[in-house]
Amino acid sequence: QHEFATIPGVREDVIQIVLAVKGIAIKSYVESEKQIELDVTGPMDVTAGDILTDSDIEIVNKDHYLFSIAEGHSMRAVMTVKKGYGYVPADENKVDGAPIGTIAVDSIYTPVSKVNYQVEPARVGGDSSYDKLTLEITTNGTIVSDEALSLSAKILTDHLNLFVDLSEVAAEAETLVVKDEVKTERVLDKIIEEMDFSVRAYNGLKRAGINTVA
Repeated sequence: QHEFATIPGVREDVIQIVLAVKGIAIKSYVESEKQIELDVTGPMDVTAGDILTDSDIEIVNKDHYLFSIAEGHSMRAVMTVKKGYGYVPADENKVDGAPIGTIAVDSIYTPVSKVNYQVEPARVGGDSSYDKLTLEITTNGTIVSDEALSLSAKILTDHLNLFVDLSEVAAEAETLVVKDEVKTERVLDKIIEEMDFSVRAYNGLKRAGINTVA
């Protein structure tokens, strides 16, 4: 017998189970390593929600399928959870002196699964020289999209600041100009002819001397 031997009563082989385990979305609220446990008895379809955790660990995709176990059979597994960044191959996760039967798996610390962006012309008031940026961010649920965007911007800014500090001129330069508040308000105003008002509402505004709305 070895760690990749067929498990009695389990429909999937160990390779399939390992692949399924890598798809579990886990959120850890502590910096230290934690152990979670799976202890099941068939017949049942085992999902990520059957994993036993404490308050420091949250299984996000509880309905994620792991394997199926037949009646009269049981299985117990202990898994180690820790925080990290990027991708760590299984070979680097091997621990010297680990118990016999321990299987090292790849660590995928990538909660963002897809990002799309679109830049298109935008109209603000009567000015059509603006651009609008639309971002589509899909995550595995362990982090919300706006938090992922903020963190990625922070990481990028911290790295680029290394180049800014190379020059005192660049460090002291002001590149963002705050527009005058009155001017901004005027840009945001829209003339009522550009709005989708009904004829009755349009005529009422005109009679009242209202030509723009913010």
